[in-house]
Amino acid sequence: MEILSLDNIIVGLPSVGVEAAIRQAGRRLVDAGYADERYIEGMLARNQSFSCAIGNLLAIPHGTKEYGDAIRHTGLVVATYPEGLDWDGQPVQLVVGIAAQGDEHLELLSQLVEAAEDEAAVAALVARGDAAAIHRALTGTAQ
Repeated sequence: MEILSLDNIIVGLPSVGVEAAIRQAGRRLVDAGYADERYIEGMLARNQSFSCAIGNLLAIPHGTKEYGDAIRHTGLVVATYPEGLDWDGQPVQLVVGIAAQGDEHLELLSQLVEAAEDEAAVAALVARGDAAAIHRALTGTAQ
């Protein structure tokens, strides 16, 4: 199973609250077969204990270790919010939901950090509204 498929990149979503954005990312992880329904609660719990907004317009919601058994396969889903979200006081436009077993996702996270190296790069990527461009930026490949 592919860790990030083009089908799991949704662009141009309208602004929502933090909980709704986490639930949307979690629902995509579940629908893609990466996690069980229960994992969404783990994602919400993680953000309650420590904000998943990491700066440069990026948030990476993921579950707590207690919900690790709800992960079926390592996978990522991506959503863009061009109008932005207020995520615990930080602006966010790019949300990357993560369900990870072991270290399989670390290479993609490294690519993500590189792609989101500055706020202007993230804003430009989101503004393009191009799922294929986001896929290339996060995987370093063409699809």
